[in-house]
Amino acid sequence: MNKNIRDIVKERYGNIAKSVGKTKTNSCCGGSCGCGTHNVFGEANYSLKEMRTLPKEAVEAALGCANPHKLAQLKLGEVVLDLGSGGGIDVLMASKLVGEDGKVFGLDMTDEMLELANRNKLKMDVKNVEFIKGYIEAIPLKDNLVDVVMSNCVINLSSNKEKAFEEAYRVLKENGRLAIADIVRLKDVPEDILREETLWSSCVVGALEINDYKRKLEKAGFKNVQIEVVHTYSKEVIDELMQDSKENQELAILNKYKEEFFDIIDNSFGSAYIRASK
Repeated sequence: MNKNIRDIVKERYGNIAKSVGKTKTNSCCGGSCGCGTHNVFGEANYSLKEMRTLPKEAVEAALGCANPHKLAQLKLGEVVLDLGSGGGIDVLMASKLVGEDGKVFGLDMTDEMLELANRNKLKMDVKNVEFIKGYIEAIPLKDNLVDVVMSNCVINLSSNKEKAFEEAYRVLKENGRLAIADIVRLKDVPEDILREETLWSSCVVGALEINDYKRKLEKAGFKNVQIEVVHTYSKEVIDELMQDSKENQELAILNKYKEEFFDIIDNSFGSAYIRASK
C-alpha cells in the first residue's frame, strides 16, 4: 500500500480505537457516518440479539457497512479469518458460531485496534480466537488454512486490492468461501476526486467500481463471484460522513470542491455483499 495512505488509515483507526468507551463512535470507516440518522453503518447492521452477547466496547467500535455473517453461514468446527478485524465484533460473533472445535483469526494492522480487540476477547472469555498483527496484502498465515475469509468495509482501504485478493485466495482451503461486506463504486467519479488520499480513510475514494471488483476477484482465482448492493449513499449521507469528522485536511478538500463534490458523488457509492469461492 502507498505509505501515505496506509499512515492516514492507521492514524484515523488508531484514534477511533482510543476513543471507544470515552465517546460513542457508532460509525463507519473513520469516525462519522451519521449512523443514527441513516441506519446503514456500524452497529445498525446487527440485531439486538447479536449485540446483547458482546462487550459494549466491541459494539461501539463497529465500523462496518453491512453484516458479513449473513453471507458466511459459518459452521461448527470451521476456521475463519476476518480481514481488518478492528475492535473484534465480527470475530467474536464468529467464535460462537464455529464452536470450541473451530478457530477464528482477526487480522489488523493497527496496534490500538488490536489492544481493544484483545480486551474484548478477555471480557468474552473465548478460547478459539486469535488476533494477529499484519496487512491484508501480506497475510501472516500459511496456505490453505481457513474455510472462510470475511471482511467488513476494509478492502476499500487498501491501495493494492489485487494483492489483498490474491492473499485471501492463498489462505483459503479448496472450496473455501469468501464473504465480504464492502463499499463499491456505482458510477464514474472524476479522477481528481479519486486521487484525494485524505478521503481514503472515509471509505469513499478507494472503493472499486463494481464490475472491476468482480474482475479482480476472478483474476485472483475466485469463482462464483456475486456482488449484491444493499445500500446506496446519497449526498446527504456522504456529507454527514465527511463533515462530522472535523478533520482539518478533509474539510479543506470539501471546501475546495464545495457543493460540486456532493452532486458528483450522490448515489455513486454503495455497500455491497460480495460472495465467492475457491
